[in-house]
Amino acid sequence: MTELEKLEVGIEYCFFDDEISKRKEDALIKCRKFNSIDPDKYSEQLNAIKEILGSASGNVYIQPNFNCDYGKNIHVGKDFIANYNVTILDIAPVVIGDYCMIGPNTLITTVGHPISAKGRREKKAQGKKIVIGDNVWIGGNCTILPDVSIGNNVVVAAGAVVTKSVPDNCIVGGIPAKIIKYIEDES
Repeated sequence: MTELEKLEVGIEYCFFDDEISKRKEDALIKCRKFNSIDPDKYSEQLNAIKEILGSASGNVYIQPNFNCDYGKNIHVGKDFIANYNVTILDIAPVVIGDYCMIGPNTLITTVGHPISAKGRREKKAQGKKIVIGDNVWIGGNCTILPDVSIGNNVVVAAGAVVTKSVPDNCIVGGIPAKIIKYIEDES
């Protein structure tokens, strides 16, 4: 298997591979273009972000600086909002539902690296999908780690590090994030 084929099926791959590096380079160029558009040119911003993302179901509001690893693995629902300095490392798919908001300086990462020093020296990585439900608010300075699902109507408190999946209708916070309380679904 090629390194790209390994990445696509979710097994360990070398992230210095030429095909994989090309994907990242293309995303960097598209993100730089998006980030350089004047903020009063929303339609131009929307067109540029739709060139980056795999899919978007409706309005997309993303503030600069937005960065990603590939872009085409990011799928957002209706009325998606991302504040300043959001990074989505989308080596594997990131699926975000409708009416979601992401606070500033947040990292959503599907990529992990080996615990073994030898694996890290060999530039190995592995991607795991992230799914975020509808009506989710992720506060500022949060980190969402690989292989996490966040349910519908969830609030992730500022500064949280989400290491495990989260059920519907709750507020999570802390490092690692834990359920603080359950909330009513008003949708």
